[in-house]
Amino acid sequence: MYEIALCDDEWAELEKIEKLLSLYQQERKESIQYKIEKFESAEELLAQVRQENYTPDLLLLDIFMAGKTGMEAADELRKEKCDVPIVFLTASTEYALEAYELDAVQYLVKPFEKEKFFHAMDIAFDKVWRKEEPLVIKVAGGVCQMQPDDIFYCETQKNYQILYTRTENLRVRMTAGHLYEILQRFSQFKKCGSSYILNMNHIVALHKDEVKMDNGKKVYIPSSKAAEFKKAYFAYYFD
Repeated sequence: MYEIALCDDEWAELEKIEKLLSLYQQERKESIQYKIEKFESAEELLAQVRQENYTPDLLLLDIFMAGKTGMEAADELRKEKCDVPIVFLTASTEYALEAYELDAVQYLVKPFEKEKFFHAMDIAFDKVWRKEEPLVIKVAGGVCQMQPDDIFYCETQKNYQILYTRTENLRVRMTAGHLYEILQRFSQFKKCGSSYILNMNHIVALHKDEVKMDNGKKVYIPSSKAAEFKKAYFAYYFD
């Protein structure tokens, strides 16, 4: 059973989101079983996370709240190594870029329609399930198992693929096409030209001719592929 946390300082909004989640379960994901914990402030949410070691599988978080904002709460959670998928709920687009720097799954602007909410939940639950499903890659002498988001990006070097991960750089003998077939199961991976496969969840800045990853590395975009990649990037976040 999944645990979903809802955090908004207006009780009516909490009840509205709870009803939408119930509809989502009925119409889209009957097999999903979950329980909901509602919080009326960021402080209340953070206190439970810290005092009771509470880590929900999914967090729906309002941004504009009395006291600590949802953005501040998310920043504290990330600094404490809490990687719960977050869907921000807000009345403004003002913090959209900051939200994605905090690895937000989606950013919903109120008031939103049922179908937009359902679409965001499809992406959010995909993220939840992907966290559970390990990625297995053949390496010299055996196999290496990791979570998809352990990979920042992949680079082709002659007959090898270099996987830049959280802990090490893995050198794998396979074609870029074969590697992309493996990674395509995970929606966050997109090709960038013929030499790179990038994890969209690790991009912190996208410029005219380069992408900056959250491990500090920069990947240069071929000019002929820049428009195509940017379209894929924005579709991933703002579909």
